[in-house]
Parts: sequence; C-alpha cells; structure tokens
Amino acid sequence: MMNRLIFAAALGLATTGTTQAAAIHGLVNTGVDASLVDNNYQLNGKASFVTANDAAFPFPHWSANTASSRWIMPTALQGESFNHTSPGTYTWHLGFDLSGFDAASASFSGRFAADNRATAYLNGHAIGLTSGFGENDWRQLSAASYFVAGLNSLDFVITNDAYGAGNPTGLRVEFLSSQVTAVPEPEAFAMLLAGLLLVGAAGRLRRS
Repeated sequence: MMNRLIFAAALGLATTGTTQAAAIHGLVNTGVDASLVDNNYQLNGKASFVTANDAAFPFPHWSANTASSRWIMPTALQGESFNHTSPGTYTWHLGFDLSGFDAASASFSGRFAADNRATAYLNGHAIGLTSGFGENDWRQLSAASYFVAGLNSLDFVITNDAYGAGNPTGLRVEFLSSQVTAVPEPEAFAMLLAGLLLVGAAGRLRRS
C-alpha cells in the first residue's frame, strides 16, 4: 500500500511540474478580421483600414493580399497620397496580454513589410527592420526575449518618404508561429507540497 502511495505522489510531482506551450493569444495578422476595419492594429489610438481592391493602386506595387494577411492603411481611401513635401512617421500598435503565462518562455516568428520602411519594437526593443513593400521585400519578425508579464506592446514605426504624388503608406504583418508556457495554478503548488510531505512521511515510516 505504501509503495502505491509513494508512486502516486511521485507521479503527481512529475505531472505538476509539466506544462504545455500554447500559442500567444492576441498575435494576429493584419487585415484578417473579415472587415474593412482592423481593430487589432491601432494607429494613434484608432482602428486601421484594410485594403479592399486588389486590382487598384497601390497594387501591384505592393505585395498581393492573401487569405493569411492584408495590407492596412491610415484611411479608408485606398491609395490616398501622403507626405508630399516632408517625410511622415506612422506608429501602428498591437497589444497582447501574457497574464497567467511565463513571459520568459514566450517567443514568436513571422514577417512584415511596410511602405516605405519600418522598424518593429517589442516593449521598446527593436526586433526587426523592413526596407520595401514588394513581393520580395518581406523581412523577418521574431523575438525570444523582451517579453514582460501582463500587457505587452508590439509597435511598428513606419517612415513614409516625401514624394509629390502617388505616395501611400501601409503595413502588413504575418505571424508564422508563437508559443508561451502557462504559469502553474496555486492548486498545483499545493499538490506539489502535499506530494513532497507524503513522500517524506513514507520514507520515515520505512526507516522506523
């Protein structure tokens, strides 16, 4: 009987210490919420607008939209021209929450493109840089550090160079994978402590 108790306690210890990785909730691609408005990516606190007409300017200069992701823009007028006389800066913000998860275990990988170019920041740390917006101008977007407990910020700071006409700006983001490990619940720690006490008591009984 005692051997079975010890085995059960040991099994409980093993399973208590094991957690499974899950995808990071909130890391979503641009323009995929079945709407012409993307509320996930905020520009100056407001929703972004999704490009709707794949046959109109700025296509085919931009990489073609797909079911995985679409380009987002500052306004609903696709192809609107900006920054005719001086460069402009646009910061798109995506927030996600790691409450209940081990931030040190988090990671993601993906890619992004921007018109004209962008730097990606995770909680203020640069993690990626783009240089163009055509089919061959995707750039890697990845992180395995800089995550924090609770709310996290992923920001894309775009520079749109000055140009007299036909000067749109936009952003496109695709996440390919992500993972994070949950923090064990308090009940799990209680089970762990109970298992340790049981194993200790069993050892003392066997010696007595």
